Amino acid sequence: MSYAIEDLKKKLLEMYPEIKKHDISMGLDFSEAKNAYIIKFKKDVHELTTHLEKKDADDCMNGIECVYLGVQVSQFMKNFEIIEKE
Repeated sequence: MSYAIEDLKKKLLEMYPEIKKHDISMGLDFSEAKNAYIIKFKKDVHELTTHLEKKDADDCMNGIECVYLGVQVSQFMKNFEIIEKE
């Protein structure tokens, strides 16, 4: 399956609207060496870098949520909710 990185980023932001809700920036690059997308979430001084396997990215483009990425996003959002309450 062929698609542009910007199309995948747009799809991920649609699937995980909490990223925009919490004003978190998301960087996305493809690593040939890992055959995976490298995703970097950042808010203020806090960062989380994770990866999305090519197959999972393909599934996302077909409307199937990636469980692993969903867990990463949820944990990241939870961490920021805790920080914001302090």
